[in-house]
This record gives sequence, C-alpha cells and structure tokens, in this order.
Amino acid sequence: MRDQPLGMPPGWPEQVRPPGSDAWEQSAAAFLFDCCPPDYRGYPVLRRHPVVLARFAIAYVDGHLEANGRGLPVLRTALAADVPPEVVSAAVDAWSSEAAKLVRLRRELGLVADALRGVRFRPRL
Repeated sequence: MRDQPLGMPPGWPEQVRPPGSDAWEQSAAAFLFDCCPPDYRGYPVLRRHPVVLARFAIAYVDGHLEANGRGLPVLRTALAADVPPEVVSAAVDAWSSEAAKLVRLRRELGLVADALRGVRFRPRL
C-alpha cells in the first residue's frame, strides 16, 4: 500500500499535493486532466475551473465503470468460441484488474473533487 500524505484520507492520489500546500490545485488539475480524454485540455472552462474539471473526470470514469460492469459477461461469451478456455480466463483476469484500477481511480477522483469544493479531511485518531 502506498504511503498517504500526512492527514490525507486513504486513497488520496500520490501525484496530488495535499490541499492547502503550494501548487496543490495545479497538481490536482494535472491529475484530473490525466484521467480524461486529451481533447478536454482544449476547453478553457475546464482549465480555469478545476471543480468543473473534476465533475467531467468523474463522469468520464463513471462511464468506464458502467461499461466495465456490462462488458465482463459479454466478454466471456464473445470469446468462448474464438479462443481456448485458458485465454478466456486470462482475459477475464485482465478485465477484472482494470475494473479494480477504475474503482481506485474513482475514489481518488471523489476525494480530489471534495477537496476542491472545500471539504477538509481530518486524521482519524
């Protein structure tokens, strides 16, 4: 497990500086843009308003999560006639690994979005 910045909740993205630190919003925006299609960088509103960018990034990743959930059963059926069972199994493992990454990313996005909206995190005692 990665070390979290002091006082940050579990799941805080390591590439984003803690809220209130120098250049934290710039690091948050860079992280958010990295989670989105490259074309998003061309919209001035997203460059000027990180909280709007966070909403776009969350919607984008939520779409991937939804597609991932629908895709796994289809993947098994679609591949069964084309490749041996061990390849289907390996493909399912890869798909599941990507699903886990998306779930982690969605948590990171939610935490950054909360911080951009002014939510302050308190360490648990």
